[in-house]
Amino acid sequence: MNSKISKSVVVIVAHPDDETLWAGGTILSHPSWKWFIVCLCRGSDMERAPKFYKALKVLKSEGIMGDLDDGADQKPLDEKNLDQTILELLPPKHFDLIITHNPAGEYTRHIRHEEVGKAVIRLWRTGKITINQLWTFAYEDAAKEYYPKPIETASIYRVLMKRIWLRKYSIITETYGFEKNSWEAATTPQAESFWQYTNPHDVKKLPNQFVRQLADENEIRQSDNLKMRNTSY
Repeated sequence: MNSKISKSVVVIVAHPDDETLWAGGTILSHPSWKWFIVCLCRGSDMERAPKFYKALKVLKSEGIMGDLDDGADQKPLDEKNLDQTILELLPPKHFDLIITHNPAGEYTRHIRHEEVGKAVIRLWRTGKITINQLWTFAYEDAAKEYYPKPIETASIYRVLMKRIWLRKYSIITETYGFEKNSWEAATTPQAESFWQYTNPHDVKKLPNQFVRQLADENEIRQSDNLKMRNTSY
């Protein structure tokens, strides 16, 4: 996509800071695009909600928050209620692009990320939202073996310019107020990657292949580590 051509783009995320962690560099790199960010949880959070709206100003984006349950027990959300919440928060128009969570998530494991990604795909497949393209975040952590990192073989992989990454990092540490030794600050990727789709029925094919491959590689690695421990005595 040409960054100088105006596009109408929506980012749909579960939590305040998800938009910045996983796509902040992309947002900052395309100031001519018309951005709208939907955050589905924490709308009544007196600490996090105001920070989200401050982040919108830095990102030069419009946006809105919902208040879906985000308790520590992470009980699954009702699919109909989730779908309806997204539709109520979205401006009723056609968009060039929606960016959202991967149905497999970005790390191990937050169920809200997975649910949001699945819901957006479900709404696209049933024609309740109309878009030209869908991008889902493309990150993985090999089952907590390391901080989430962008998948270099994803449809889109871009290393951020230093000045863009520094602005993104400052939103995480200054606007959102995370300590520099926090998980969020340590995670803030210097590259961003996305799976790209133009057909709703193609979604999940490539990510699922990658997830299976990653699981196989992780299983082999764990087996090798076990063999090494067994032979070290």
